[in-house]
Amino acid sequence: MKFGAVPLAEAVGGVLAHSVALPDGRLRKGRVIAPEDLAPLEAAGIAELVVARLEAGDVGEDAAAARLAQALVPDPDGAGLRLGRAATGRVNIHSTDAGVIEIDAARIDAVNAVHPMITVATVPPWKSLPARGMAATIKIISYAVPGTALEAACAAAPGALRLRPVRLGRAALIETSIGGEVPAKGRRAIRARLERFGVTLTAPVVVPHETAPLAAAIAASDAEIVLILTGSATSDSLDTAPEALRAAGGTVTHFGMPVDPGNLLFFGALGDKPVIGLPGCARSPALNGADWVLERILCGVEVSARDIMGMGVGGLLKEPPSRPRPRES
Repeated sequence: MKFGAVPLAEAVGGVLAHSVALPDGRLRKGRVIAPEDLAPLEAAGIAELVVARLEAGDVGEDAAAARLAQALVPDPDGAGLRLGRAATGRVNIHSTDAGVIEIDAARIDAVNAVHPMITVATVPPWKSLPARGMAATIKIISYAVPGTALEAACAAAPGALRLRPVRLGRAALIETSIGGEVPAKGRRAIRARLERFGVTLTAPVVVPHETAPLAAAIAASDAEIVLILTGSATSDSLDTAPEALRAAGGTVTHFGMPVDPGNLLFFGALGDKPVIGLPGCARSPALNGADWVLERILCGVEVSARDIMGMGVGGLLKEPPSRPRPRES
């Protein structure tokens, strides 16, 4: 692509790089200069224009953005994504339903390494999205890119993005009480989280903060996922709530996470039913580590102990004002 200032007479067919004000209007950037544009420009005393002119083998910005979007998501319906219309060298990619976005970061990096004018920006991997949430945007920065570069970017792109939609529809929240009434704050916060994903919360279940009654409640639940919110914080993998899961016949996969707030989470399963022991910060609507685990599991994404231990970079989250023990007191 050639780019630069040219005499007015040589501007026809070029793409206007900067908007030009005229007495009776404006020629906007991106316009392809036509012969009839010259007279008003001359009358305004403009002798030259900065234009971009495509060379042999170049692909225009909109066509390039559309081709790259199709390469990134070759089967939009199967990937749960919608490709927007190309305009000004940009295509936006949106989710078609609520879920979490799976991203092949290596493929995105490979696309962005091909040519500086070819760019793809995404939300973070596994970010939760509502229906019609933006997952990525493709932007061709210049008015055209070499076809060879576009071909290389498209070759690196296939299957880099897909939405993992919600798979579980009913959740149970079991709360434990230590000699008193359980405040409704925690249930409200959990319900709001689930409703964003279209997940129903079953009737309230409150048991004493003891292993046996908690184990019985876990075993009795017919929900697709069980959440536990204890009246006293879980401070060890052998504490009341993890032991209750084991006593119910389940297994504990991992306790603790390098995300703050959220350190005291544990998770496991009872048969094929996921069970999450929520940290106390889940009583707040603010983002915490439990959200990252809950959202993935609701969408059928397998979470391993290694996944949890890899969440530390970026895991220092905003501290809610209501936190009883702030980091800096």
